[in-house]
Amino acid sequence: MRQFVTYRRVSTEEQGRSGLGLEAQSRDIDLYLSNYAETPFEVLGEFLDVTSGRDNDRPELGKALDLCRRTGAELLVAKLDRLSRRVSFIAALMDDPKVKLRVASMPNADKFQLHIYAALAEQERDFISLRTKAALAEAKARGQKLGGLRDATGKRNEAIQRDARSFAERVRPMVQPMRASGATLAQIAEALGGAGIATPRGGVWTATQVKRVLDRLGTVA
Repeated sequence: MRQFVTYRRVSTEEQGRSGLGLEAQSRDIDLYLSNYAETPFEVLGEFLDVTSGRDNDRPELGKALDLCRRTGAELLVAKLDRLSRRVSFIAALMDDPKVKLRVASMPNADKFQLHIYAALAEQERDFISLRTKAALAEAKARGQKLGGLRDATGKRNEAIQRDARSFAERVRPMVQPMRASGATLAQIAEALGGAGIATPRGGVWTATQVKRVLDRLGTVA
């Protein structure tokens, strides 16, 4: 019988109390078990941490991993970034011969694919952080008052388009190979979301948004 240990994580105590984010993770895990898990299956344990993804010292994850190692059960998470936002942590976990990892939102992904998704997600987060800091520093150097500025419509639109093209280039290594191999727009959207990569506005990926990225890259959608 296939056995699973589920793990969920939210970033703050407020989220933990309100259930914000937990319901979505539980839904994705349930969808995986209902549609992709071999039957019969058994869930040996359910674990939850309330902490940042940058913090690798998580007691409940440690308990979940210990149970997996002792029983041979597979560790099941809703999304890859629920494990960690650090690619080094995820890579070390995938190298552990006693841990089998399953990501509900990417049910057919193998270890190699998961590693690529984790690396791209970390790269995207780092770039956004650097871009934000650089923009604030430039504005401050020009003597601009931060927090209440409004650019002219034309300049704002140009900046939006420039950022959109830049974003498309950063996800090119994931979306173009998947499209070339025959993946549908919906499957690419699912993979991006499963890797913890948000849309340029921080939302959930859809097939339409993937098409826009491919259009900007000059790829036939």
